[in-house]
This record gives sequence, C-alpha cells and structure tokens, in this order.
Amino acid sequence: MPDGSAKLLVERRESVLLLTLNRPEVRNAIDTETATALAGALDDFEEDPTLRAAVICGAGGTFCSGMDLKAFARGEVPVDGARGFGGIVERPPSKPIIAAVEGNALAGGFEIVLSCDLVVAAEDARFGLPEVTRGLVAEAGGLLRLPRRIPFHVAMEWVLTGDAVVASEAARVGLVNRLVPADKTVATAVELAMRIAQNAPLATAATKRIIEESRDWPRESEFRMQSTISSAVRQSGDALEGARAFVEKRPPQWQGR
Repeated sequence: MPDGSAKLLVERRESVLLLTLNRPEVRNAIDTETATALAGALDDFEEDPTLRAAVICGAGGTFCSGMDLKAFARGEVPVDGARGFGGIVERPPSKPIIAAVEGNALAGGFEIVLSCDLVVAAEDARFGLPEVTRGLVAEAGGLLRLPRRIPFHVAMEWVLTGDAVVASEAARVGLVNRLVPADKTVATAVELAMRIAQNAPLATAATKRIIEESRDWPRESEFRMQSTISSAVRQSGDALEGARAFVEKRPPQWQGR
C-alpha cells in the first residue's frame, strides 16, 4: 500500500502505474521534494518491463496548481536535473502516460498535463496558463506544446489572456480524450491505460516516439527516418508473436523484445 503521508503516492494496478500528487492542502503545488519523487517514480516506470502505461492525478479533487510559490520564496526550485520542472516536463517517459484531471490544472500543473500523451478530464475541470497575469512566462513547456495540441489562434487566446478554460471547451478543441463525471476520472484513465497496456510494448513506444519526433522531420526523408525507429520493431520477437497469436486465435504474450 502507498504511504499516505508521502507527497507522491505510487500504486501499481496490474501493468499500470498510478501516480498521485498528494499535497491537497496546497492544491498539489509542486515543491522540490515532489518533483524529485515524480522523476524517480518515472525512472522506475521506464526501467520496469512489466509496467506498460502510467496515470498521473492529484489528491483532494484537484490536479495541480503549479509551482509551490511559498517553497520557491524559500529558495526551492522544483526542477529535476534530468526531467525538468515537476520531474516530467522536459523528459516525459517513453511509455504512454495519461493525465487524469479533476479540479484545476493551472500554470505548471497544466504544463504537466501537456507532458502527458492523453487527457481524461472531469466535467468540472479547468485548464489554464495564467503566467502573463503575474508578469511571468510559461516556461515549463506550455508555450511549446499547447499550439501543437489545439488550433493556433485558440492557443494564442488562452496564453495571452491567461484565462482559465473549462473542460468542455478543452474537449471541444481536442485537448481532452474523455470527459467524465468527477468520480469517474481516475477509473476511466486507468481503464484507458490498461487498454493501451495490452498492446506490444516495443510497438507502443516506437509509435509514440514517431508521432512526437516526426513533426520536425523533412518531408523528403520522413519515411526513411521513420524506418530507423520502426525496423527494429518489425524484426522483433514481439512482431512474430503478434502474427502467430493472430493465426492461432489467442491473446499474444508480449516479451518486449
């Protein structure tokens, strides 16, 4: 059982890792200890071949309000050297990760959401990058990722006004995969993660990598660059197992090699 006093709760649910930001008294704001814990949990997630997908959520009915400003005023910087702010934004895991958002995901909290591959949101959730209203810039990936996830002019309105956006609007512009009642958010995200975890791990990781990296590939060489990633998967034991399982009408037994 996870330690209820820890700032990050880590729980395994079959092949899915559930990570819960556990500072509800400060709306799950990120301090240095929390960032370090999340980075360490993601390192362990990457290294464990039996874990195939992860979900990140917040305790107490809210996702994350961003950086802990009181901790920052004391001299803390909630950055992990390898993974950046919050222990995730500069180097998210290579395996799929889903954000399960209840309540507010604001500032750095929204940037953590944008570090994830899919988003399940409660109907009362809100998203926003209010940094310009505080004389700051959203430097933890929000300005880089948001225009890639939603239409350009919509992203510009969100970041230049700093307004919070309700979940239904975020879903309308394609930011949210599932919009659900608040009491179903985490369960829905875990169910989606388990669905992803059924698939071949090498193929899943390569698919995620190609989608992430291909936006910068030149048109004339994109198929060649894709092949440098996909060819190893095509020649893997898992690819052969997938074909055999299909022919034999049985569930595949993935080995990740």
